[in-house]
Amino acid sequence: MKLYTKTGDGGTTGLYGADRVSKAHVRVEAYGTVDELNSVLGLARAHNTRSHKPDPSLDTDLEYLQNALFDLGADLATRAGGIYEKNLSRIDAEDVAFLEAMIDRYQADAPPFTGFVHPGGTPAAATLQVARAVARRAERDVIHLMHEEDTNVHAQVYLNRVSDLLFIMARAVNQRSGINEEAWNVKKRR
Repeated sequence: MKLYTKTGDGGTTGLYGADRVSKAHVRVEAYGTVDELNSVLGLARAHNTRSHKPDPSLDTDLEYLQNALFDLGADLATRAGGIYEKNLSRIDAEDVAFLEAMIDRYQADAPPFTGFVHPGGTPAAATLQVARAVARRAERDVIHLMHEEDTNVHAQVYLNRVSDLLFIMARAVNQRSGINEEAWNVKKRR
């Protein structure tokens, strides 16, 4: 089977369930941003596993999150009531609760939160901060989709928790690596 099908050459793509929509459709934008987030997590994993001190538990958690983001992408690519809906696993409250437990676990390894910090530190932590920003954009895209069409409400909440998780993961990675975070210093304005 060839990779290219040419079915998208006219600017449309197929949702899971055979509906064809514009590649600029708000639903495609939402799951496309989730796909981008998944790719950034792959980069974070590469930085982690190739660092001088790789963290196997971080890699395991990021692999879990990548798999969950594929589920979320499928969720967003499938309209409610579609013929293939039975083939996917929709994001639900249990998924959100699982992320909250992960956040709590990482928070125990991070310094106390006293204010905004500059994204940076180790390459893995800096990449996790990029992923956090992409997760926030994905959440905004899902909110936009929710205004246009019926959408799983847990998807938006899940992405909100993903961004929180990525923030605290980055802080924990820096802490474990002995990197001090740079605090945001508000400058006086002229």
